[in-house]
Amino acid sequence: MICPMRSAYGKSMKSSKSPSVYARYMAKESSQRILDKTQKPDEVTMSNWIGPENYERWKQIHQFIESNYPGIFLPGDWLFGGKHGWVLRFKKSKSFCTLIPERNRLLIQIVLGRMEREKVEAIWDELSPGVCNEYTSATTYHDGKWLAIEVDSDEAMADIKRLLAIKRKPKRT
Repeated sequence: MICPMRSAYGKSMKSSKSPSVYARYMAKESSQRILDKTQKPDEVTMSNWIGPENYERWKQIHQFIESNYPGIFLPGDWLFGGKHGWVLRFKKSKSFCTLIPERNRLLIQIVLGRMEREKVEAIWDELSPGVCNEYTSATTYHDGKWLAIEVDSDEAMADIKRLLAIKRKPKRT
């Protein structure tokens, strides 16, 4: 998620004397997401929006979830979040992950609780620098540490699969 812009004095741009700068910032953030509330994204929309390479990763994540967690998650649990646009959520009794399509970019949000964070820290040396950096810079809230990982490489994909396996043990086939 993009952090709110701050002026040189640490004030939010929203409260500064230059609302046009804030408006441009919000328009930039909004233009990265799919904001047409009237229609859920389909495969063609997704491929065009996030790009062909990212769409292949999108499909790989779907395949990983379907093969390792069969019948657990509702297919197509799309949520629309106003200025944040469409996201695809995987949730049973608690959140598993959320795919966030952005223009030419794909993010996955994973929230790690206390016990899950301990397991991640146990495999710390095996994770890529990008995922370690995201983990370190993420804020820990009362409900967990919220990671937004860019799915931009095979290395990131491997780490995401490991994190998802920590969130929920895959079913044995």
